[in-house]
Amino acid sequence: MTDLIDRAAELEQQQREQALQSALSKPLESQEIDELGNYYCNDCGIQIPPKRIAAVPTAVCCIDCQTIRERIGKHFV
Repeated sequence: MTDLIDRAAELEQQQREQALQSALSKPLESQEIDELGNYYCNDCGIQIPPKRIAAVPTAVCCIDCQTIRERIGKHFV
């Protein structure tokens, strides 16, 4: 009986982790993409470098604007 409960708990944990990863991989904001596949910052409008998109596929801001967002966020936490 204990093995059955342990397996059920493991399965539940795996499902939670998958759901969390799925939720975290979706951007909260829509990405601004042109017809050539270039991504643009939602805050300042400049093109987001392809290396940043490769590193963070869900990025909606350039590095500078993301830094500002994070600094502002720390003040409100």
